[in-house]
Amino acid sequence: MTLLLQVSDPHFGTERAPVVAALEALVREQRPDVMLLSGDITQRATRAQFAAARSCVDRLALPALVAIPGNHDIPLFNLAARLLWPYARYAHAFGKELEPHFENPEVLVLALNTTRRWRHVDGELSAAQIERVARRCEQAPAAQWRIVVVHQPLAVSRPQDVHNLLHGRDAALRRWSAAGVDLVLGGHIHLPFVLPLHEQWAGLPRRLWAVQAGTAVSARVRAEAGNSVNLIRIDAGTSTAGPNGAATARPLQVERWDHVPTTQRFECVSVHRLPQRHEA
Repeated sequence: MTLLLQVSDPHFGTERAPVVAALEALVREQRPDVMLLSGDITQRATRAQFAAARSCVDRLALPALVAIPGNHDIPLFNLAARLLWPYARYAHAFGKELEPHFENPEVLVLALNTTRRWRHVDGELSAAQIERVARRCEQAPAAQWRIVVVHQPLAVSRPQDVHNLLHGRDAALRRWSAAGVDLVLGGHIHLPFVLPLHEQWAGLPRRLWAVQAGTAVSARVRAEAGNSVNLIRIDAGTSTAGPNGAATARPLQVERWDHVPTTQRFECVSVHRLPQRHEA
């Protein structure tokens, strides 16, 4: 089995200490194989905030980390730093690789940097990024789940969040669906949900799911959604043959875990079991 932990928008600098402690307890209990840290790691990209975030990640001591910056992780008020070295503090804490990946026989995870130094909030996918992901997923074994991690969302669940959508999303959805991407993970809007994109966009050739995470540990929660993280669980065992001998990826489920103030624990509140994928 492979267990992925999606932590998004912790906004260190606004973190709640009891929630951080609850996250550490969840990791000790569930023992994920990899953390997917999908941006807005800090509130204002200060050295102290990055140091606090790095310290938390180190305490979690997970075997692997896939991290990307969010729009809050590049300087806002220091325009010279924003234009000339926007990722310097991020790189000092989390490394110079802004688009890392993770791969094992069960899953391929490709992360993309969707921030732009000339944009304050909005994110963007370039044609080169879209094509690079598509080509890599086209080469992936049929038994692998293919997951893309971004910061700003490719889909939203409410009309008032439309302005947060990624620029370049339409081209990405169609190209990635054809190339075999299964899930696109995002954050940014602090609202957790799972959406079947193939039911919302006519003509997508394959099933494609949007998986959004809430804010993991920050006080900057929405009224309708508190602190939460996602666990993505890929079943143990070997892949099997589907109809007509097609390869079948192992079962996958997305679990939403919310922080419950009365217990000071993260507890599983919903499970989305994705249909098995068959490929010739």
